[in-house]
Amino acid sequence: MAVKENLRPGGRSARVQASVHKAVRELLAEMNRAEVTIPLIAARAGVTPSTIYRRWGDLQELLADVAVERLRPDMQPVDAGSGKADLEAWAEQYAEEMASGPGREMIRDVLAAQAGVNACKCAEYTRQQIVVIAERAKRRGESFPDVDSVMDQVVAPIMYRILFADVPDTAHVRDLVSRVVRASD
Repeated sequence: MAVKENLRPGGRSARVQASVHKAVRELLAEMNRAEVTIPLIAARAGVTPSTIYRRWGDLQELLADVAVERLRPDMQPVDAGSGKADLEAWAEQYAEEMASGPGREMIRDVLAAQAGVNACKCAEYTRQQIVVIAERAKRRGESFPDVDSVMDQVVAPIMYRILFADVPDTAHVRDLVSRVVRASD
């Protein structure tokens, strides 16, 4: 079941979502993830379990929705002076955050959900950050790789390593960035 969006922004729906998300975050901080249930979340949020089931369908969809909100960037990428430096700084931070314990849990929650909506949102958040870096580089008169190339040659390898191998170190991340930037020259 897909998460319903744009339901009366600022209305009851927004308040329910905010209280449920807060309850999930609090419970995950207090107890083992396997112990968190919809009835516990509902009680903490002050809503009925049926409200949660109606809106999210199941616990995994709810956890994915909360993870997506936590993965939404809260600031623009750092301006380090050049497109390459901006991309390096962003990619290093991205790799570090996604490889952290909480980052890995959020990735697992998003990927475990049946609906792919939340994974698409995460990809779009990442894409938007790269677009900001690319536009900044172009305003400086620099050549910069197209966004899809950065997604395929920097983001995808970072994410693959986080999911299936060792955490990518700074040298590896910088090498990925150098290769994609060099290919765009």
